[in-house]
Amino acid sequence: MNSTLVEDAQLSGASLAPEVYSAIPPGPQVGLAAATKRLLDIAGALAALVIFGPVMILVTVAIVLGSGWPPLFLQRRVGFGGQVFTVCKFRSMVKDAEKSLAELRGLNEVTDGPIFKIRKDPRLTRVGTLLRRTSMDELPQLLNVLIGNMSLVGPRPALESEVLQYEPWQLARFAVKPGLTGLWQVSGRSDLGFGEMVGLDIRYVEQWSVWQDVVLLAKTPAALITARGAY
Repeated sequence: MNSTLVEDAQLSGASLAPEVYSAIPPGPQVGLAAATKRLLDIAGALAALVIFGPVMILVTVAIVLGSGWPPLFLQRRVGFGGQVFTVCKFRSMVKDAEKSLAELRGLNEVTDGPIFKIRKDPRLTRVGTLLRRTSMDELPQLLNVLIGNMSLVGPRPALESEVLQYEPWQLARFAVKPGLTGLWQVSGRSDLGFGEMVGLDIRYVEQWSVWQDVVLLAKTPAALITARGAY
C-alpha cells in the first residue's frame, strides 16, 4: 500500500479504500447461527453490564481522580466487512497520548506487522497500567456489543492505518464482527507476533461456530486471571 496513503490515514482517519473492502471474503455467520450469536451477544453484554456496572463506576472515578477528564477513550476502528466504527474504552493513557506515538515508534516490539506494542509504555497512567493488566479498559466495549458493531467473541478491531498496510489474505479477519475476546486473546495476547495473531483470527473465522464462541468465552476468565501477554 502507498506509504503516503498510510501517513494520510494516520493523520486524518481517512476511510478505507474500495480495494480493501473488495478483498474481504464473505463471512460464515449467516442465518440461524448468526441470529443465535447475536442473542448470545445481547444476553451476555447485558449480564456483564449488570455484574461489572459497580466496577465500571469505580474505574471511572479512579481515572478522573488520577488523570482528569475524560474517563473514556473513543477511537475509529475497522470492523465487520471493513466498516469503520467508534470503539469505546476506558482511558488508560495520558491525554493526547496519540500525539507522542511517533516518538516511540523506534521502541516497537512487534517486528512482523503494522501494529505497535511495547511492554512499558511511558504514556500509561498508574490506573491505566492496572486496567491494561486486567483488561478492564475494555469493559465499555460491552456497549459496542449491544449496539451491534462488535461481538463478545471475534478478532480485535484494528486501526485504519494498520489495515492499509495489511496483505490481502490478512483481510479475511474482517469477515466477522470484531470481539471483546477471541482465539488469540486466550492464546497469549500481546506475547504473540502479528503473524500469529492474524493466523489465529483467520482460523477462528474459518472454523467458526456458536459452540466455539461458548468455549472461548469459558476460557477467557483464566486468561484474564493469569494476565499472560497483557500490556
